[in-house]
Amino acid sequence: MDFAFNADQQLLQSTLSDFARNELAPAYASRDADVDLPRDLILKLGQMGLLAPTVSQACGGQELDHVSLGIAHEEIAKGDFNAAYVMLLAALVGVILAEHGDERQRTAFLPEICSGRVLPALAVTEPGRGSDAAHVTFSARREGDEYILNGEKSSISFASYADCALVMARTGTLEAGARGVSAFYVDLHSAGVSRARFADLGTRAIGRGQLFFDAVRVPAANRIGPEGAGFIQVMKGFDFSRALIALMCIGAAQQTLDETCEYVIGRQAFGASLARFEGVSFPLAEASVKLRAARLLSYESLWRKDRGLPHSAEAAGCKWWAPELAADVLHQCVLLHGHLGFSRDLPHQQRLRDVIGLEIGDGTAQIMKLVVARSLLGEVSRPY
Repeated sequence: MDFAFNADQQLLQSTLSDFARNELAPAYASRDADVDLPRDLILKLGQMGLLAPTVSQACGGQELDHVSLGIAHEEIAKGDFNAAYVMLLAALVGVILAEHGDERQRTAFLPEICSGRVLPALAVTEPGRGSDAAHVTFSARREGDEYILNGEKSSISFASYADCALVMARTGTLEAGARGVSAFYVDLHSAGVSRARFADLGTRAIGRGQLFFDAVRVPAANRIGPEGAGFIQVMKGFDFSRALIALMCIGAAQQTLDETCEYVIGRQAFGASLARFEGVSFPLAEASVKLRAARLLSYESLWRKDRGLPHSAEAAGCKWWAPELAADVLHQCVLLHGHLGFSRDLPHQQRLRDVIGLEIGDGTAQIMKLVVARSLLGEVSRPY
């Protein structure tokens, strides 16, 4: 059993750590606003090979393994959580297109995503159906060589400025559930598409919001995979992406933990360093051990993915635990900074607000616990 990264992975970690610290972190606070991420930042991530890097080199990727993908998400999130979010969506949409698209689709769509020239979104969630994604009502009606899309998608990351989206739409009956949902790659600059941006608590540069489709025409050639296979394709992708989300949250919390350790060592109170007091040192020790445990579970999930082993329960476990743990650690670090921690001059409160969003998005803790319970107890544990 080997817990070490290989030489290439260590070099990747070191390179991205320097990039995150020197180029991303200084502007992180300035991106805490309801303003789209700069396009030059997205292009920079593409130039560094960080967007959909697991896809083939022929399609613009790097053929990166999933453990290395996790390293990238953890290190970039230390510098700017928003930048890691771009990587997350590109990785997820990219792998769905790579695994389920045909040759024309892979050739046409993937190089644009990998380069950063096209920012993709994933449009699954609908109003009132956040966790019940298998019963989408958003419709796609076949008309000759096109589909006509109608409906609303809500709580979509990058809704305000994404160029394209992988959209889940119902092509079968509602009774068909997940097997009546198909996936379409849609140009969001098409006629009939409109957008609305939410005023969010955190990750404000992500532009979460609504997408409205009013008789939007999409070529049938842009359907990804067979009719009725869209939801199943996306759910398979969510397994590994849940571990990436966990590592993003762990990276943000670890960065603040490291900064808090430096602060309490140098802070003098009652005639001594704050680090002498167990009320300060014990919470930091607990946070360090718990983050390490969550990190190991996350990398185990990606290690299993690389080897073709089952990893749904592991990925669900870290998606439930890591955002919750990271929020707790960040909250504690804010408190350990005293009155300074309540100031927006320090990044800890911003990281806390950013992480909280992923306690909700991409599957709540309750849904993740259902996945873990089902792996332990079988279908008898299904509550419906």
